Amino acid sequence: MQNQPLQELVAQAQELLSAIRQHPQYQALQIDADVTLGDVTQFFNTLQWSATSDAVDTTREGFFQ
Repeated sequence: MQNQPLQELVAQAQELLSAIRQHPQYQALQIDADVTLGDVTQFFNTLQWSATSDAVDTTREGFFQ
């Protein structure tokens, strides 16, 4: 699996959620769930904000020192 930046992965997930929400088959479903697409969208919005606001060093340099 390719290591894409987190921001790119979150953006792709948000695009998929939007496509799912607009899909006629999804709109026809009668889903009664504890978690909605709105909840998932909010999660990804928060994740996107956190990923862009926090400088996370993912390098291993100095990790074992």
